Amino acid sequence: PVLVESLLVFTVVLSVHAVVWDRFSWCAVALAVQAFYVQFKWDRLLQLGGAVFQFRGAANSGLLPASMVIPLLGVVMKERCRAAGIVYFKRFGIVVASTGMLLALFLSVLAVGITKPVPTNTCILTGIAGSIIIYTMKHSLTVSEVIEVLEVLLIFVYLSMILLYLLPRCFTPGEALLVLGGVSFVLNQLIKRSLNVIEGRGDPIDFFLLVAVVGVVLLGLFFTVLFLFMDSGTWISSMFFHMMTAVLGLGVIMPWLYRLIQRNPLFWLLQFLFQTQTRLYLLVYWTFLAASACGVVFYQNAKRSSESKKHQASTITRKYFHFIVVATYVPGLIYDRQLLYVAAVLCLAVFIFLEYVRYFRIKPFGQTLRHLLSLFLDERDSGPLILTHIYLLLGMSLPVWLFPRSCAPKGTLPGAGALVPYSGVLAVGVGDTIASVFGSTMGEIKWPGTKKTFEGTMTAIFAQIIAVALILIFDSSVNLNSSYAWILASVSLVSLLEAYTTQIDNLLLPLYLQIMLMA
Repeated sequence: PVLVESLLVFTVVLSVHAVVWDRFSWCAVALAVQAFYVQFKWDRLLQLGGAVFQFRGAANSGLLPASMVIPLLGVVMKERCRAAGIVYFKRFGIVVASTGMLLALFLSVLAVGITKPVPTNTCILTGIAGSIIIYTMKHSLTVSEVIEVLEVLLIFVYLSMILLYLLPRCFTPGEALLVLGGVSFVLNQLIKRSLNVIEGRGDPIDFFLLVAVVGVVLLGLFFTVLFLFMDSGTWISSMFFHMMTAVLGLGVIMPWLYRLIQRNPLFWLLQFLFQTQTRLYLLVYWTFLAASACGVVFYQNAKRSSESKKHQASTITRKYFHFIVVATYVPGLIYDRQLLYVAAVLCLAVFIFLEYVRYFRIKPFGQTLRHLLSLFLDERDSGPLILTHIYLLLGMSLPVWLFPRSCAPKGTLPGAGALVPYSGVLAVGVGDTIASVFGSTMGEIKWPGTKKTFEGTMTAIFAQIIAVALILIFDSSVNLNSSYAWILASVSLVSLLEAYTTQIDNLLLPLYLQIMLMA
């Protein structure tokens, strides 16, 4: 399975390289080759228990698929913005690609350094790939851009040491690279724009995302350190938690956001949410769907009898939430993408805050949340945090958040790029859901070395093609310009990757589909 997964990732890398064909795509190929070799060193370290931190079990390291996501996103973003003539975001894409490559190289050097005996061939490959990448960066980046890349690397190193120590068994090395690398980049962007407000003036919804992500991460770090010294389950600790959340929100996050958008954040948010009648209808509809999701949770817990306390929700039951999320995102993508952008940010902040309440057992809802959500745990929730629902939200939202709006003057990219905001809906909402439901109920022919079935994968591809046809019917802004073969190849590759990867598919699949569609 690891070899097939690697082959699929190499296919994506070579497809992007064939389209872009510049020095950065060559660097991506070199990075993929060395990550393939280093991945086996990480897998061996995990099997022998020689890794520095405790990583999630029942999965390989995932270094190769995770290492290529950020560099490829940067490469395709650079190419799209170059074609649109937007120099600033072309340079931004170069910085993203360089940052992703450097973070992946750091993880590779770390694995090679702690492997005993030292693997000579892998060291040579890592050295060659690192030399190619650093040489390219030297001749492509300005001094300020080099400093920016190094700042992200420094933040990543410190965040990794802190969070991987505090949260054992929550991530594989690849997932840690993706999640912590993304948070490090967001934190660096926020610091950069806060220090230079004139340059940072732009769309307020972008600043809203940056501040929200950094705010909830800092909130979690603060309370994690605090509750090392006091019991978090008492009423006094719970009152202190709620009080300090209000203080940090109103005293730090709100002024920070005010400095960036130059207006009152609460007034701006209320004005934004209720600006048009369409937004009111969407908010009412989303409130109904949120209530339905809560109803599913309460109903499934009510079915759990006292004799079967270890009963877990079935795969089909968990996929109810995927259907609800698709019903949430599709109208937002068709009618008001900016509202969907902001609503997804608010929902992410609420999800992470509720996870803090559950994890720290904050009264009065902490223990109740633990009981309600324990029914929906699977083998990927082996650490102290429950992250699968947050990954589902991220997988659906990241294509919306990462869509290069400034490089799409008409609000959409030409050709297959018009489907980029729908990447999460197609890969996770439709493909992964249909594959799981049909594979678990009717699948008989299993892919070699996995539990996934041939029938599930083929049905997922067919369902995504039908979904693309429906998007063409209902969303008039989508014009594929006869790029149907590329879309079919992209959907097929990502569906096969879903069958073979042991990483969090909710996070990985939408990003790879977005890369293919943007290329």
